[in-house]
Amino acid sequence: MLHSPESLSSWFRECGITDGDLACGPADLREAVELREAIYRLVVARIDGDAYEREALGLVNAAARRPAPVPQLTDAGRSVEATVRQALSHVARDAVAVLSGPEVPLLKECANPDCTQFYIDRSRGARREWCKMDPCGNKIKAAAYRARKRASAKATASTGSRP
Repeated sequence: MLHSPESLSSWFRECGITDGDLACGPADLREAVELREAIYRLVVARIDGDAYEREALGLVNAAARRPAPVPQLTDAGRSVEATVRQALSHVARDAVAVLSGPEVPLLKECANPDCTQFYIDRSRGARREWCKMDPCGNKIKAAAYRARKRASAKATASTGSRP
């Protein structure tokens, strides 16, 4: 989803990390993608019960050590301005909080093979399979329904054609 510096700036704003757009450049985008991929590798390792990859761990920890965005009180309410590095620090700190927190056993990867999202499964019985019902859950359920219908049609056709 991060395909341009502008998409990175929009993502920071849409996630609530900053209130406004940031001036992001190609180097910022590369750094953000590297951080995202490092976090991905750490989450996969945690879910699989494997040791963390040292390079990914170092990258996330280095980003988390940087200053984070600082909220300011204004007459209009709360305002958050940040540099790209501060925004990435916020992302890294969130990853540290999740991967070291009490909800680690609830971390799951979406069951849709075309999706790479992770989520915290707080559902009753921890039986959730998809990051979101729309689109992932709906897509998988619709495919399963169509497969059942095709199988039923084939079974009906083969039994109906017998003398």
